[in-house]
Amino acid sequence: MINIHEVIETNNMIEHENLDVRTITIGISLLDCADGDVDVTCENICNKIRRIAGNLKKTAEDIATEFGVPIVNKRISITPISLVGASCCKNASDYVKIAKALDSVAAEVGVNFLGGYSAVVSKGMTESDRLLIESIPEALACTERICSSVNVGSTKTGINMDAVRLMGETIIKAAEMTADRDSCGCAKLVVLCNAPDDNPFMAGAFHGVTESDAIINVGVSGPGVVKYALEKVRGKNFEVLCETIKKTAFKITRVGQLVAQEASRRLGIPFGIIDLSLAPTPAIGDSVADILQEIGLEKAGAPGTTAALALLNDQVKKGGVMASSYVGGLSGAFIPVSEDQGMIEAAECGALTIEKLEAMTCVCSVGLDMIAIPGDTPASTISGIIADESAIGMINQKTTAVRIIPVIGKTVGDNVEFGGLLGHAPVMPVNRFSCEAFISRQGRIPAPIHSFKN
Repeated sequence: MINIHEVIETNNMIEHENLDVRTITIGISLLDCADGDVDVTCENICNKIRRIAGNLKKTAEDIATEFGVPIVNKRISITPISLVGASCCKNASDYVKIAKALDSVAAEVGVNFLGGYSAVVSKGMTESDRLLIESIPEALACTERICSSVNVGSTKTGINMDAVRLMGETIIKAAEMTADRDSCGCAKLVVLCNAPDDNPFMAGAFHGVTESDAIINVGVSGPGVVKYALEKVRGKNFEVLCETIKKTAFKITRVGQLVAQEASRRLGIPFGIIDLSLAPTPAIGDSVADILQEIGLEKAGAPGTTAALALLNDQVKKGGVMASSYVGGLSGAFIPVSEDQGMIEAAECGALTIEKLEAMTCVCSVGLDMIAIPGDTPASTISGIIADESAIGMINQKTTAVRIIPVIGKTVGDNVEFGGLLGHAPVMPVNRFSCEAFISRQGRIPAPIHSFKN
């Protein structure tokens, strides 16, 4: 039973502590939209998205009004387009045509982002995968709502280093094609290892082939709520600290579950998962870095940061799985530099470096996220960073990712403004020593020994 105290407590979370449902994401399978003609494929795709997601925006707005819970984003994830376009796309331009159709229908149904302009190439690349990757820079430059991701490795398959090398080059091209907008195309492109099939968060969302024809996935976020709860137990021991985070995550997840079930009922689409990720925003008081400071660090990046983040991530997951049987996606703590005011401040004062962020990715939900670097960074260096993150994910059997932005014309010390939820960021230095000879090797890094469990 829910008592009046819990109702008041939840209201305070929403009104004063930045609790929100970050996204309702409808996952849609487009496998049945494939045709030998690219124009017919585009028409089939648009018709199916209209039919399934046409009422998403209104439904989300109605639920937000009736329940008093802010629902920030309405999104769609789709089957990786390299699969859908395999029979009709003969060149990169054909894929760009699909991207434009997707962008148009996303605007029509009123969603903020559409994810799934993607390829899964963790062991090898088909010609279709290669063409899609080749098309990514132009596709992101000429669309507003399309997000792209490429999965280059997994614990079971190892790391496709040919794809890693290609993605470094692709990121540079995407940066150049959106140079007039501070290379913001790269903000909608993420390279993953062990990508989950049910992630509702952009830019890495896609609708996996293991999923139903359509599914509702909800992402909940409340860094401010966790920080506020920890302020009340300042100076207490680790047991109290952990219990407080866990109980708070439980309450946040229950709010997400309520919204997810209601959206599922109204839209007539099965409920998939709740993703309880502490995803920050540039708003003051909505920061994962502030939580780390409340735990006891002077700044994010100080000694102890990785341990504090590991504690936070684990307790968030424990609280979430007690609240819902269907916690999935990424679930934990995000550390996107440009989207977290505390991380921005830590980077600006030198407390936080890319090397420290890499260490933190061993214990957080994703990886190196929304990091601006100098525009003259070589493609091989970016590939090396991707390879490092993929290795962390592969060995530790977790999702890792790289969403890095080489800002053309900017150098260390400059600031970049992306706007909205993407925020702003200082340009951070990268290691200038070359890994060109390593990245130039062909083939793949084999799967680790602990992957052989059958």
